[in-house]
Amino acid sequence: MTSTPHASVSASAGRRVAGFVTLYGLGALLIYLGATHGFSGVLWRVFVLAIGVGALMMGERMRRATSMEILLTDEGLVTSDGTVLAARDNIAKVDRGTFAVKPSNGFSVILKTKQPFLWAPGLYWRFGKRLGIGGVTAPAASKYMSEMLMASLADEAAND
Repeated sequence: MTSTPHASVSASAGRRVAGFVTLYGLGALLIYLGATHGFSGVLWRVFVLAIGVGALMMGERMRRATSMEILLTDEGLVTSDGTVLAARDNIAKVDRGTFAVKPSNGFSVILKTKQPFLWAPGLYWRFGKRLGIGGVTAPAASKYMSEMLMASLADEAAND
């Protein structure tokens, strides 16, 4: 990343902790139930234990993912570890309306071309031509980044 960031979005500390602690708690509860309570069959017990382990794994994945931040640079949207979420020339528009398909406290970016699937629980997801940024992020930072991105798109359209 060669340019300085114009805006950044990171996980809010309280929401981040609440998110992964909830997943850890769910996982621990399901493992406890699967190990101590009798179910009508072995398959149910294995199923509950597997879901509990999955919840623990998701909690850990969320804890690691939300330690990053998303940066808006001249090159586009990138994470603090260098992953390019959307190149600047691949961004078609920003959608942050009430009924938009977007994460909580965030916004959605419509891309010009399909991109491979990418997901960081609580921070972002990319599926096809849509990139969602938000989740456990601070609403003010997400709104600022989306406004900066919309302004730069409008400047580009005016210059064309």
